[in-house]
Amino acid sequence: MIHARISGTGSYLPGEPVSNSDLIALHGLESSDEWIVERTGIRCRHLAPDGVGSSDLAFEASRRALQAAGRSAGEIDLVIVATSTPDYVFPSTAALLQHKLGITNGAPAFDVQAVCSGFVYALTIAEKFIRSGSHKCALVVGAEVFSRILDWKDRGTCVLFGDGAGAVVLEASGEPGLLATALHADGSQHGILSVPGQLCGGVATGDPFLRMDGQAVFKFAVKVLADVAHEVLATAGMTAAQVDWLIPHQANVRILQATAKKLHMAPEKCIITVDHHGNTSSASIPLALDESVRAGRIQPGQHLLLEGVGGGFTWGATLLRF
Repeated sequence: MIHARISGTGSYLPGEPVSNSDLIALHGLESSDEWIVERTGIRCRHLAPDGVGSSDLAFEASRRALQAAGRSAGEIDLVIVATSTPDYVFPSTAALLQHKLGITNGAPAFDVQAVCSGFVYALTIAEKFIRSGSHKCALVVGAEVFSRILDWKDRGTCVLFGDGAGAVVLEASGEPGLLATALHADGSQHGILSVPGQLCGGVATGDPFLRMDGQAVFKFAVKVLADVAHEVLATAGMTAAQVDWLIPHQANVRILQATAKKLHMAPEKCIITVDHHGNTSSASIPLALDESVRAGRIQPGQHLLLEGVGGGFTWGATLLRF
């Protein structure tokens, strides 16, 4: 039987950390470091400079993941990039990344747009390709420059997000890796988190900035994250007690803590990076994964539960043996 296993991880954060105080001073926000930390757990984030796009961040993260996996770019036969902030309307960020990496073997390359659930969606899609036998070595990336779609006058949203990218190499294996996956969406909830604008006639129409109903998102996120976690655990015939690490989408420390509590998991089993990354949307899970792998916290053979929830609304989870 063909399985799919992660063989390498990588990540990239642009520039120096931007503290809450720096952000407040830069944009003249009516806020404080204490207010932001108390409500979100976020102390700093990284912001991409002008001229740096998602494909640039993806390139750096991918290069590091390939090195960790001991693979060359030419061995990649599938490229999937999860992003809500692509470089262009088209071509895809994945196609641009493919070119920057020098992949010339005709491997398919495409984007997945599921906002903060994007990496889980992309990883699940890549696993299906590999288990079908059609592909053997996939590059799966989450990359975002959310700073480009933020209203810097809206203190309720602009302090939450950051830029960055994370990547994994997913390979065919005779040993089990991804044990269970689940994806869901409910378009009726689109109004609580969206960027309700578009390009028309060369100008932005509607509202081009991210808008969010924070309380509604919190309630929805905690419920569906717990539900989808139980779903993949049941599919794999495991319990939460057998999970070594919970790596949820890094949206808000309160959501992370509430999710771990609902799963009856010890707080120390929940990987938290939102304090120094902010919410990097589809990049948050692979960023947290790579940071923990390189710090030696995550070890081969351990069981990881990855889960995300994002605008759409979308949500999903992956249970894997690292």
